[in-house]
Amino acid sequence: MKANPFHVGALLMLALVSCSKEPNKAVLQPVASTTTKAATEAVTYNLIWSDEFNGTSVNTSNWNFETGPNGANNEKEYYQAANATVSNGNLVITAKKESVGGMPYTSARLNTAGKFSVTYGRIEARIKLTSGQGLWPAFWMLGSNIGQAGVGWPKCGEIDILERINTSNTVYGTIHWDNNGHVSYGGNMVTTPDDYHVYAVEWDPNGIRWFVDGTQYVAANIQNNINNTGAFHNPFFIILNLAVAGDWPGQTVDESKLPANMWVDYVRVYSMTQSGGGAPIGQTITLKGFNNAFVSSENGTQAMTCNRATAQAWEQFTVIDAGGGKVALQAMGKYVSSENGVSAITCNRTTIGDWEKFDWIVNADGTIALRGNNGRYISCENGTQPMTCNRTTISGWEAFRI
Repeated sequence: MKANPFHVGALLMLALVSCSKEPNKAVLQPVASTTTKAATEAVTYNLIWSDEFNGTSVNTSNWNFETGPNGANNEKEYYQAANATVSNGNLVITAKKESVGGMPYTSARLNTAGKFSVTYGRIEARIKLTSGQGLWPAFWMLGSNIGQAGVGWPKCGEIDILERINTSNTVYGTIHWDNNGHVSYGGNMVTTPDDYHVYAVEWDPNGIRWFVDGTQYVAANIQNNINNTGAFHNPFFIILNLAVAGDWPGQTVDESKLPANMWVDYVRVYSMTQSGGGAPIGQTITLKGFNNAFVSSENGTQAMTCNRATAQAWEQFTVIDAGGGKVALQAMGKYVSSENGVSAITCNRTTIGDWEKFDWIVNADGTIALRGNNGRYISCENGTQPMTCNRTTISGWEAFRI
């Protein structure tokens, strides 16, 4: 949904200038996501951010208000903060028939840009909608780099978790990106949008999957930047809005349905990991980072790196049972140490102490992560500097293929 380049808060003046939410007009279909460990093993969901809307007003520590008209999609509303309220544990976005700023209707649009963004995870909201010709509610995300020079839309990427138009019982999930021009891919599902439902995506380095109340209805493959989908390996922020009219729903508005509401019970974001068990005890493995290079022990003579194009002796590690459900990694007779997260990790210990013990975590996409005794994760640092064990969450740089 193209954003208004004016009347937007200072934080967003450069960021939200031309993002479009359209039906699948130019479609380049990625190969469907393959089955991963998540399909056969229980995934651990860890809540990392949420808004339960339990207060009396919108929490501006979480959300920005966008203000003004949005002519990019030929919409007819004027977005303003007054149309977003919190009541009975819900965010209520209300579209009204009232003239403001030369537009015949008003509504609200909120986003988390500059306040919260995420790469990968489960992003969900429990939402109830009102049916009406000309209404276009949405729960979606944009790449946080949209304001950077040379990026813009669609290069930043867009993930539409929920869209509905007019009176249809069909809801849509779509991604938009740039591949020598705007392309998109997605699917739809028939449900009862006038009732509460949980709309979600589960997003990992392999793909994006859309759900309604836990039922998956479409998946897109983004593994290894297939079809130039590299935008979907970057941080995204969240948007909620209720548009009135526009290129997709059309310009006819059933004013008898106004005021119309979009009720949002909560928005929650989870990290997804497969934890416990699964470590190949006694086996010798290699670890390949997000940059597609191998982790090297550097023969214990300097801080470890993740920049080797091939795996030789220094890039091979034996997985040792360290007790208590933890593992140690041994290369060339020495053990990897987290260095308790205060300096770059090494492989120079001759015995296993607490700093040489790690939780072996299998991620939803089948990659693994290693968590040190400081509760932080090992990062490949994308191969540009010595590896560390100081990350609080698992993103691409903290996930390894074996």
